[in-house]
Amino acid sequence: MNKKEKLHFITETLEELYPDPPIPLDHKDPYTLLIAVLLSAQCTDARVNQITPLLFAKADNPYDMIKLTQEEIQEIIRPVGLSPMKSHGIYHLSHILIDKYGGEVPQSFEALEALPSVGHKTASVVMSTAFGVPAFPVDTHIHRMLERWEISNGSTVVQSEKDAKKFFPKSKWNKLHLQIIYYARAYSPARNWDITKDIITSGIKMAKKKK
Repeated sequence: MNKKEKLHFITETLEELYPDPPIPLDHKDPYTLLIAVLLSAQCTDARVNQITPLLFAKADNPYDMIKLTQEEIQEIIRPVGLSPMKSHGIYHLSHILIDKYGGEVPQSFEALEALPSVGHKTASVVMSTAFGVPAFPVDTHIHRMLERWEISNGSTVVQSEKDAKKFFPKSKWNKLHLQIIYYARAYSPARNWDITKDIITSGIKMAKKKK
C-alpha cells in the first residue's frame, strides 16, 4: 500500500463511519469553546461537558467571568482536575480578552497561544472549530493512531502534527482530526486493543504483509 492508497483507504473509511462528526465539547461561541478546550487538558470530554454548564450558568463570557473570583472558578471546575492552574488561566485570560481584544477571542494562533494556560493544541482546536482555519490538533488519540498507521514514529505530539500535515491534504484537516478521534475511541483504544476490530490498522498491516 503506497502513500496514495493508504491516504485513500484511511479517509474513505473514516468518511463512511463518521460523515458528519460532531464537536466533542459542548459550546455556543468561541469563548465558551476556548474555556471548554482549556478544561479538557488531561480530562475526558464527557467530564468537561458535565462541568461547563455549571460554570457557564454563572459566566459564559469574559465580562461575567471576571466578576467571579479565581477561587470560585476553581471550586466549580475542581472535578476536571488541575483546577488551580485552569482557574488561574480562565480568570486571567478573561481579563486579557477584555483589556486587549474588546472581549472577543482573537483569531490567530500567536494571540491565542500568548493567553494564560492556552497551548498550541488548544489554539488549534479554537482556530479550526470556531474560525474554520485549517489546523490539525493532536491529542492522545490522534497521536496513537498516527503511530499505529505508520504515518508518524510517535516520538512527540509535535512530530505527529508535522507528519499528519504532510500526509493529509490541508482541505481535510479540520474534519479529519475529529473523525480520527471518534475512530480511535471506538475501534483502536489505548487499552484492551483488539486489532481485529481495528479496521484501518489491520487493513494497513495486511496490505504491508502482502508486499
